[in-house]
Amino acid sequence: MTKRELPFPVYDADHHFYDPDDSITRHLPDKYKEDFQFIEVNGRRRLAIGGQISRYIPNPTFDRVAAPGSHLPYYKAENPEGLSIREIGGDPIVPTPSMRNRDARMEWMDDHNVEGALVFPNLFSVIESRMDYDHEFLFSVAHSLNRYIDEEWGFARDGRLFMTPVMSLADVDMAVKELDWLLKQGARAIAMSPSPVPGYRGFRSPGDEEFDPFWARIAEAGVFVAYHASDTPYSKIATWWTRGKEWTPFKPDPMTACTMMIERAISDTIAALICHGVFDRHPNVRVASIENGAVWVGPLIDRLTHVYGQMPQYFKEHPVETFKRNFFITPFTEDSVPELISHMGADRVMFGSDWPHPEGLADPLDFVDEAEGVSMADLEKVMSSNLKGLLEGVRD
Repeated sequence: MTKRELPFPVYDADHHFYDPDDSITRHLPDKYKEDFQFIEVNGRRRLAIGGQISRYIPNPTFDRVAAPGSHLPYYKAENPEGLSIREIGGDPIVPTPSMRNRDARMEWMDDHNVEGALVFPNLFSVIESRMDYDHEFLFSVAHSLNRYIDEEWGFARDGRLFMTPVMSLADVDMAVKELDWLLKQGARAIAMSPSPVPGYRGFRSPGDEEFDPFWARIAEAGVFVAYHASDTPYSKIATWWTRGKEWTPFKPDPMTACTMMIERAISDTIAALICHGVFDRHPNVRVASIENGAVWVGPLIDRLTHVYGQMPQYFKEHPVETFKRNFFITPFTEDSVPELISHMGADRVMFGSDWPHPEGLADPLDFVDEAEGVSMADLEKVMSSNLKGLLEGVRD
């Protein structure tokens, strides 16, 4: 296959690595060893957190995975035969070294003309929602994973691999302490879950003034927050319609799909940050929405416009202006890129291949085909300069 080339360096906003078993346990304090472990259940390895077995991630060891891009026809609604995700994906594969190892990933990026990538772990998606009953445990697990990432990958290795450490705001003092450590290690972006902040007395808005010390440090340091799709309290919506069963994203049913949990989580999180004044108090904060799709963007703009018309006295500026200045959106492959650009402008759209996940692109540069109708000048912003600018701390 001829390697695709573009007249600009490609920066991909959504890469992943498949976490090994010890990515969290290597540095986890001994007192939590039994609270986060892999156990054998009916011949299969499962993740047990706080004594509860989770099936959210079907195979948390990632010793067998679906091939990159193999699920894409399902997510593009190109499934006339009604095949299951597993049937569409075909036989699982053993992860290649490039899916697990830093040096091999660099070689893979060279082979696919990807200059830089924002890279997320997989297991972070279960940390906050499964551990919010014990904040010390939660932050110990997050720090253990962050230490592993720093040791094995580095947070900005060679100016090309930008690993995203994980963060929660459940305890703002612990969050600021962790953030200070991460900044010293060279982190350029912080991964968070799009959801209300868990607390011992209930959930809180991430836009509450209580969390200003964290947002102030983000603004001062010039790093950005990447809200990446994960397990959130919104997954409990699925239990209303599935007889209380745990939401398992890779065993979907029509009703669960209609609840649009991912879209609701990110839309509400962004609304909370805007409506509760984070950007009034910290105008230099920048936020990226990663792997949350884009179908919610137009409706959120409509809602913000309507609310502003009802109660403008609660806003220092039109909330849509805030949205379009402070947020960057990565669409799903199946979303319309031209439509998203019409909402946000090409300066606020970034491409993410989701490599090596099966629901993403097998070759990141295939995004060019999905963005048909987008000019080369806008494509350069979406596939290169927007993410590069964020990583360099550019504020405009």
